[in-house]
Amino acid sequence: MTDSTRLSKRVAELRACSRRDAELTITGGWVRVDGVVIEEPQFRVTDQRIEIDPRADLAQAEPVTLLLHKPAGCAMTDALPLLSPAALWADTGSNIRPLKKHFAQLTVCVPLETDAAGLVVFTQDWRVARKLLDAAATLEHEVIVEVAGELMPNGLKRLNQGIPYNGRTPPAIKVSWQNETRLRVALKGAQIGQIAHLCEAVGLQVVSMKRIRLGGISMGKLPSGQWRYMREDERF
Repeated sequence: MTDSTRLSKRVAELRACSRRDAELTITGGWVRVDGVVIEEPQFRVTDQRIEIDPRADLAQAEPVTLLLHKPAGCAMTDALPLLSPAALWADTGSNIRPLKKHFAQLTVCVPLETDAAGLVVFTQDWRVARKLLDAAATLEHEVIVEVAGELMPNGLKRLNQGIPYNGRTPPAIKVSWQNETRLRVALKGAQIGQIAHLCEAVGLQVVSMKRIRLGGISMGKLPSGQWRYMREDERF
């Protein structure tokens, strides 16, 4: 019998490259074994046909950031399973190919309440995670809030002046009516439970919430339960 060897070793020989570059080429989805894409460097091969895509680009090995439209009622602990190739938005605007490695070692940033819907960030990039952590107090959240109840006199003015929450007054807040039952809230440094607290302070009850923007990144037309890659030109 022919002895088997690791696919990464064979790719390194075929490309005349380092074992590390060979592994990146494989996990990048650029290698086929007998016509089937294999993403595991440890895959064992013997005399199978190995093809390396001439377009292989190791830049694709860069960590990714995924933007999910979380449905209302979905706890953050249940949101990660929504990130699958099948749920990738078809109109994503990115040329990144979904790979198995894109769904590993993801950090959730700026989570949402279970009852809230909207934009949630998952990232492999420590730079993105660090930026969102460092900017937590000044990052602007734009949220559409469906409300019930009767707004107290001067309630809208009071909201725009800022109402303390957990001993902290919002550094900046803009609240306006989108229609008769919906408020548009742009709030810097939003905390979980804060918008419900603000509404209750002026006589309103929150029926539903949807976060549509974080900093400079908008959720746009991303459908509920689907996700897309953050583009290189996008910044929080």
